[in-house]
Amino acid sequence: MPQNRKRLGDLLVEAGLISKDQLQIALKEKSSSQKLGDVLLQRGYITEQQLIEVLEFQLGIPHVSLYRYPFDRKLFNLVPKETAKRNLLIPLKKDGNKLFVAMADPMDFFAIDDLRLSTGFQIETAIATKDDILRAISKYYDTEDGFEELIGDLPVAENEQEDKITDQDSPIVRLVNQLIANAVTQKASDIHIDPHETKVVIRYRVDGVLRNEKTLPKNMQSVLTARIKIMANLDITEHRIPQDGRIKINLDFHPVDLRVSTLPTIFGEKIVMRILDLGSSLNDINKLGFNKINLQRFTNMIEQPTGIVLISGPTGSGKSSTLYAALNKLNSEEVNIITVEDPVEYQLEGINQIQVNPNVGMTFAAGLRSILRQDPNIIMVGEIRDKETVEVAIRAALTGHLVLSTIHTNDSLGTVTRLIDMGVEPFLVASALSGVVAQRLVRRVCRDCAVQEAPTKREIEIFARRGMKIERIHRGKGCSSCNMTGYKGRIAIHEILVINDEMRRVIMDNESLTRLRELAIKHKTIFLIDDGLLKVKQGLTTTEEVLRVAVLE
Repeated sequence: MPQNRKRLGDLLVEAGLISKDQLQIALKEKSSSQKLGDVLLQRGYITEQQLIEVLEFQLGIPHVSLYRYPFDRKLFNLVPKETAKRNLLIPLKKDGNKLFVAMADPMDFFAIDDLRLSTGFQIETAIATKDDILRAISKYYDTEDGFEELIGDLPVAENEQEDKITDQDSPIVRLVNQLIANAVTQKASDIHIDPHETKVVIRYRVDGVLRNEKTLPKNMQSVLTARIKIMANLDITEHRIPQDGRIKINLDFHPVDLRVSTLPTIFGEKIVMRILDLGSSLNDINKLGFNKINLQRFTNMIEQPTGIVLISGPTGSGKSSTLYAALNKLNSEEVNIITVEDPVEYQLEGINQIQVNPNVGMTFAAGLRSILRQDPNIIMVGEIRDKETVEVAIRAALTGHLVLSTIHTNDSLGTVTRLIDMGVEPFLVASALSGVVAQRLVRRVCRDCAVQEAPTKREIEIFARRGMKIERIHRGKGCSSCNMTGYKGRIAIHEILVINDEMRRVIMDNESLTRLRELAIKHKTIFLIDDGLLKVKQGLTTTEEVLRVAVLE
C-alpha cells in the first residue's frame, strides 16, 4: 500500500525547527531548480544536521556521520575523486554485490544510476551532510595520492627543481593545491606554514583558533616555499626580507583569493596565507550580528552626509567585513564612493578602489589627497596609521565628506585618546568624529550539539556585575559537524559610541577619559562585554568566549 509522504516543509514546521512564515519566505525565494532544503540552509533557518534528521524520517534512509568512519580504502579506486566531488558522495563499504554510499542528496537518481553502471554494484544509500562528505573526500582521497610519492619524488638538482615547481602534475604542485583546498573545505581563514628545526608544521586557523593540520619533513621546505612564491609572483631568490603577494585560483569552479606574506625566521621562511573566500564575503549589514539598538545607531552614523566613522579592533576582528557591508549599503548611482586600501581585499561593483603602493610614493595620505580632487561623496581609508593620514581624513570630513576607516585600539573610548595622542587638535577630533564602532569576533556555539546547562556560580556573578540575570546557558558538547570543538562559525560583538554635543564639549576641553566614560554610560552605550553577555543569553556563544576578547570592568 503506497504510504503518504509528507512534504519536507511541513515536516520541518511540525518538528518546530522553522516557523510557517520562514517556510513561506523560503518557498517564495526558491527558484525552480533549487531545493527547498538548500534555501533554508542558505538563510540560516536550519543546520544541515537538522535537515538530515528530518530527511532520514521522511525518506526512511539512514544517516551516517563520517567523522572517524572506518572507510575501506580500496573502494576509493572504484569511485574517482571527480565523481565523488561532483555528485557529493563517498563509498563506505561493500557487502556482496552491494556498495554502500553516503550521499548529500540520496534522491539524485542520475548519480546513483551512473555509479551502478560504472561499478557494476547495486547501490545502497545513506545520508551525510555536504560538509562532512567534502571533508572526508579531501582528507582520504588526497592522502591516497601519497606523501610517500611526494617525498620520494623531491627534486635534487636546481634545474630539475624549476620544472617540478611549475609542472601542474608534479607532486609539490598537487600538495600545495591540496593544502589550499583542505583549508577552504574546513572554512579556515588562514594557513600557517611554520618552519621548525627538524620539520615543517602546517596549521589552519578555523573560527579564530589555530590547530595543527600536517607535519612535513624538513627537506620539503625549500620546494614548498618556492612553489608558493611562484604562485604569488614573489622573488624566489630573496630569503632575507619579508615579501607580500596574492594568489588567485579557482577551486571546483569557485574563485578563491589568497593574500600571501613571507617572513624570514631562523629556521627558514614562515608563510601565512589569508584566505579571502570571494563567494562568501559578508556584504549584508543585517547579517553582521548587530543587536537592534546597535544596528539603528550604526545605520544612523553611516547615513550622515559628513563626519568620520571609525571601526576599531585588533587584526582579524572582522573590521573590513563591517566596512564593506557599510559601503555596500551606501552604494548607489547617486553617490561617488572612492576607497584607498592596503591591499584591496574584496572588489566591489560600482566602487572606485585604490591600492596603496609605498614604493612609488602612493601612501594613504597621498591617495587621500588625490581622492579629494575627484569629487567624492564617501571616502573609505583602509587604516589610519599616522598623523598625516588622520589630518587629511579629518580635513575631508570637515569639508563635507563622509569618511569611513579603521584604527587599532582596544575600545571605542580609547580611540578618542589615540587620535589626540597622534597629534590631532582636540577641537578637530570633536568636530569631525561622528562615532566609533569597536568590535571583536567570538565563536558561535554549534547548533547541532548545543545543550542547555545551568550557569556556574562565577557566571552568575559576572552577569550580576553588569546588572543582568542569567537562567540557562548553551554549550556545544562536540559533534562531527564542529570537529568536536563545540563551536561552529563566528559572530561579532560590538560597542558603538555615538559622539553627541556633550561629549564634544568634553573632548574639546581635553577632560579625562573617566568623564567621557560617564557620559557614554549616561547615554546607554552598550559596551563590548554587555553585547557579548547578551549574546550568551541568546544562546549564541559562551561566557568563556566573551571573556577571551572583552575585558570585564
